[in-house]
Amino acid sequence: MVEGTRRFRVAAALGSVQAALDYLKTHDVAIVLLDIEMPGIDGLTALPDVIQMGRGAKVLIVSSAVDSGAAVTVQALAMGAADTLVKPGIGAFGGRFAEVLEERLSRLLEGYDHPPHAHGSSSHGPIVVPDEYDIVAIGASTGGIHALSQLLRALPSSFQTPILVTQHLPVSFMGYFATQLAVLGSRPAEVATDRMRIRPGRIIVAPGDAHMRVVRMSDGAAIRLSDERAPSGCMPSVDPMLETVAEVFGKRALGVVLSGMGRDGAEGANCLVDAGAKLFVQDRETSVVWGMPGVIANTGRATAVLPPDEIGRLIARQGKKA
Repeated sequence: MVEGTRRFRVAAALGSVQAALDYLKTHDVAIVLLDIEMPGIDGLTALPDVIQMGRGAKVLIVSSAVDSGAAVTVQALAMGAADTLVKPGIGAFGGRFAEVLEERLSRLLEGYDHPPHAHGSSSHGPIVVPDEYDIVAIGASTGGIHALSQLLRALPSSFQTPILVTQHLPVSFMGYFATQLAVLGSRPAEVATDRMRIRPGRIIVAPGDAHMRVVRMSDGAAIRLSDERAPSGCMPSVDPMLETVAEVFGKRALGVVLSGMGRDGAEGANCLVDAGAKLFVQDRETSVVWGMPGVIANTGRATAVLPPDEIGRLIARQGKKA
């Protein structure tokens, strides 16, 4: 199927992880397609080594194990896989899968023909540490789970500012995704429900089938869920979250946009900046797809353009402590 596309060709097809690692020692490739169930070392165990030996190659997990397995998928994405794709059953390798595969491969190489600048050159001027703020709102899509894991690991357990996360993922994955974020962030994380109160020291994740909005209450703020069509066409969309966070918290908010394709979050980002809030976006070098953060960076409205671990360290400096 890969050879059948006009754009891609197969550098090598190998039957085990060890053979792939040996190949990657001496050859550069743009993308590695990795199965999970294989003889010897399984794909998930091998993923960190494949990423390291790939020297910048994007790793696409293609496996039947990611079909119903939200746990496997979220784990692979948190460990740095660029994307996952369900391998069709025997006899189902029909025309549609070939199209989907080509579309995914093309998506991963967006911007590949224009190599990124030298590391660090994407920051806009001196980095301003934000004034103290009362909420962090993070939007992400393709490549965002790994970025989120790096950002959250940089926060100390004493960090008490509430964190809202809108990540594009199917509904069935959200419960496991919240569990994974709780482990990575060393703090409680839960999927948003309508009217849930926003409390210190917690992470709230948008459900897969509704936008997460913020409303002011007499004694703080709460979540309202809505399902109208968003300008970006995404469900959940980052825009309604950032727009309402800007309305309720104004300059006491901090927005973050991580790796993802498309432009979801760009409208909400403008509202945040107009309200006087700070806005950090992920740099091109560390993004799997520099779509969502790139759109904002290119307008010049981001406070800083940085790798996710550095964003995490900056956030930690001014957040509320226990």
